[in-house]
Amino acid sequence: MARNSVCLTRRCRQPTREWSLPAFDIGRPLGKGKFGRVYMVRTKVEPHYILALKCLYKSEIVQSRVEKQIRREIEIQQNLRHPHVLRLYGYFHDEKRIFLMLEFAGKGELYKQLSKHGCFSEKRSSRYIDQMADALSYLHSKHVIHRDIKPENLLLGINGELKIGDFGWSVHAPGNRRMTLCGTLDYLPPEMVEGREHNERVDHWALGVLTYEFMVGNPPFEDRSSVNATYRRIAKVDLRIPAHISPEARDLIYKLLKYDPQQRIALSDVLKHPWIVKYRSKGTSKSTGEA
Repeated sequence: MARNSVCLTRRCRQPTREWSLPAFDIGRPLGKGKFGRVYMVRTKVEPHYILALKCLYKSEIVQSRVEKQIRREIEIQQNLRHPHVLRLYGYFHDEKRIFLMLEFAGKGELYKQLSKHGCFSEKRSSRYIDQMADALSYLHSKHVIHRDIKPENLLLGINGELKIGDFGWSVHAPGNRRMTLCGTLDYLPPEMVEGREHNERVDHWALGVLTYEFMVGNPPFEDRSSVNATYRRIAKVDLRIPAHISPEARDLIYKLLKYDPQQRIALSDVLKHPWIVKYRSKGTSKSTGEA
């Protein structure tokens, strides 16, 4: 019944046992997606691990023709190990469903926090972007481009630390440039809007959009009159930053939201940017390599 499930200890690299639904006590639902639900679960065997179990219906996956996307999500996420990337411990399936065994993010979806508060303070925004840049740098070092960075795909751990989740649109792209249109409209960079080749620098652009949205409460190129109007604003980099945003934050946003992907600030330089360093907790340092 089960396949490719790994043990939950850090030392274990190889699959050690097969999992199935009876191995878990099912708790409260954590969320609902297009292809199923996510539940908080606990392993019945000691030591009791708390996990998030994502249940996907095979029929809906096939009907929507996203088998490749789901397979990609599993293949990529299962091999990632970073404090700001949501762990996928393993997966199993039965006749009708696929189950993903995910790290439980104790404080839930970041998007709900953003909706509740309207926007975040510069301090809180800076700390999230610090963690994001660190995680993206790690992903890019593994030749993984996320391609769908947005508040809805970010979770918060029990200590409030940020976790990147949802790798459905990500791609393992060692050296090749891609031309697929994917991701969320408000976060798409000019090269994807215009149907040009793109590389890992699409994630740098999305980081700039995220920085803006955290502090302003909506994406910078959003135009509610029409989709095409949003496309045009992105293509022109029609960027208007409100006056209340500090000069340091403004500088980082401008450096990330460059039309030319190669002119976008490197992630290693984001981690050294004055606005990031200013709010970083004392005693923590980021030495992540270039992405």
